[in-house]
Amino acid sequence: MKLIAVSAGLSTPSSTRLLADRLTESARGELAARGHTVPTDVIELRELAGDIANHLVTGFPPARLAAAIDTVTGADGLIAVTPVFTASYSGLFKSFFDLIDPDALTGKPVLIAATGGTARHSLVLEHALRPLFAYLRAAVVPTAVYAASEDWGSGGDEYTEGLPARVRRAGGELAALMAARPPRAEAEDDVTALERQLADLRFD
Repeated sequence: MKLIAVSAGLSTPSSTRLLADRLTESARGELAARGHTVPTDVIELRELAGDIANHLVTGFPPARLAAAIDTVTGADGLIAVTPVFTASYSGLFKSFFDLIDPDALTGKPVLIAATGGTARHSLVLEHALRPLFAYLRAAVVPTAVYAASEDWGSGGDEYTEGLPARVRRAGGELAALMAARPPRAEAEDDVTALERQLADLRFD
């Protein structure tokens, strides 16, 4: 199995990248506890911004962008993290996923997360990110993680879980979904069988 994170942070260092790293480490640790040694990688979209813009207007991905898209679509699990701009995901984040084939993420376990300056934007996870990946037919884990500025270094209180606890729970959910998926060859066989059954149906 392979676990890939996509970070749409624009600065260096970036709280978006930091959250992507913490979620990746959490999921990798949970998978290791289940007996799976999983290679991981983080794709920084800021390094691909020019390539993404060129692909949008030409229809042809530069080699580096094509490799990133192949890495995302070939992963067994995906962590997608964006900063919040104007109450939604960033344009860079959306542009990248616009370039991915609508069927390429079908059934893929995905953990969604976002960062922002204030907790008031936390609903971006439910009104923007979750619908995006539902449209792509990904299997989005129940726990989405939002990190506001005040969340870093906070352990939470009696009413609210702190960021570390949410990261652990989300990582565990992603690991459980990844571990439960059949091997890729079996999954492809299942899809092929389903396509064959649909082709045999008559609608006249």
